[in-house]
Amino acid sequence: MIQIAFIRDNKEEVIERLAKRGLDVNAAVNEILQADENRRKTQGQLDNLLAESNQWSRQVGEFFKQGKKEEAEALRAKSAAAKEEIKLLEESLGMAEKALEELLLQLPNMPHSSVPGGKTPEDNKVVLEWGDKPKLHADAVPHWDLAERFSLIDFELGVKISGAGFPVYTGKGARLQRALINFFLDEALNAGYTEVQPPIVVNEASGYGTGQLPDKEGQMYYVNEDQLYLIPTAEVPITNIYRDTIVKENDLPIRNVGYTPCFRREAGSYGKDVRGLNRLHQFDKVEIVHIAHPETSYQELEKMSLYVQGLLQKLELPYRVLHLCGGDMGFASAMTYDMEVWSAAQERWLEVSSVSNFESFQSNRLKCRMKKNEGKNELVHTLNGSALALPRIVASLLENHQDENGIRIPKALQPYTGFERI
Repeated sequence: MIQIAFIRDNKEEVIERLAKRGLDVNAAVNEILQADENRRKTQGQLDNLLAESNQWSRQVGEFFKQGKKEEAEALRAKSAAAKEEIKLLEESLGMAEKALEELLLQLPNMPHSSVPGGKTPEDNKVVLEWGDKPKLHADAVPHWDLAERFSLIDFELGVKISGAGFPVYTGKGARLQRALINFFLDEALNAGYTEVQPPIVVNEASGYGTGQLPDKEGQMYYVNEDQLYLIPTAEVPITNIYRDTIVKENDLPIRNVGYTPCFRREAGSYGKDVRGLNRLHQFDKVEIVHIAHPETSYQELEKMSLYVQGLLQKLELPYRVLHLCGGDMGFASAMTYDMEVWSAAQERWLEVSSVSNFESFQSNRLKCRMKKNEGKNELVHTLNGSALALPRIVASLLENHQDENGIRIPKALQPYTGFERI
C-alpha cells in the first residue's frame, strides 16, 4: 500500500509512475486525496473537542473548589454534551479511515524509475541470456510424453484423485521432486539463508499484508468454514512473520528460505500453456524472502537475481533474464526480474522464477518497521523470489537433458537423486 503522505506530497509523481503500468489513476488519486482530506478534517475536529473537553473537566473541579456551583454544573452539562459529540466524531473518523484504506488497497505499487513502460509481455526487456539451447535427437518428445514413458508422473491418476492440475509423481519422478527441494534448500542454507517451515494456510490479514488481497482473491483457494486461504506461495506466510514487528537496523538484511506446496486456482488458463507441468493447481516451490534496509534493497534484488541464476547454471539449464515492464508486473511489485528457462522439446521459454522488490508497499500494510540507530523508525523494504518453483524446472530438466538412452541428471543434482540417469 502506497503511503498516503507520499501521495499527498507527490501526487503528479504517483500518477506518472503508475502510468508505466498502462493505468490512468488520476481520478483514483483525486478520490484518495479527498478521502484523506475528510479523514484529516474529522481527526482535527475530534482532537480540538477532546482538548476542550479535557480543559472543561479541569475547570469543573476548580469551580467546585471556589464554591461556584452553578458555573460548575453548567460546564459539567456542556462537557456531557461534548462526550456525545466526541462519540459521533470517533465513529465518523473510523468510517473515514476505513474508506481511505479501501481506496488505498485498490492502488497497485508504483514502478521503479528503471522499469520499462508497457502493457504486455512483449514490452519486457531481455537483460541477458546464458547457455546454449540444446539440439535434441530426432525422436525427442515433450516432458509429458517422457513422464509417461518412464513412469515419472501420472497426470490421469491426479485427475481421478483430485482433478486436472494435480499430478501424481511416482518412482524416480517423486525422487526427482524430493531431490530438487533438498538441493534448493541446501543451496540457500549455504548462501546464508535461515530456513523456516511456515503454515500452508493463512488468514485474511496475511493475504492483505502481502497484497494478494484484494487483488488476487479469485485465484486463491478459500476454506470458507474456517475463513482461511491456501497459500499461492510461501511469500505470504514467511513475509507475514514480520507483520506488526519492529526489527533492528543492524539486523538487516534478514534472509529467509522456505519450502511449501503452493495452490492456485489458475482460473481462465487454457490451451498449450496448461499442458503437462506448464501450469498446475498444486505445485512445490522453494521461496526466498528478504527484509532489507531501504537504502540497500535494490542491491539485495541484484543479489537475489544472481543467486537464482546460479541455481539454473548448476542445473545446466539455458535461461534468460527479463526486466518486466510496468504492465506485466505483479500488483505489489516495484521492480521484477523474471527468469525463463528454454524448453527444448516445446521450443519456448518457460518462466521458472520471479524476483521482486516491493519497496515499502508490503511493509506499510504489514506495519513492519526498523528501529533506526538514529532518528525515527522507518518502514523496511521487502523482497521475494522463487528459488525455485519445481514444475517447469522438472519439465525443462526432462526435455533438455533427454537423449536416445533416457534422461541425464545434472552433476550437481546427482548426490540428491542417487542416480545419474533415468
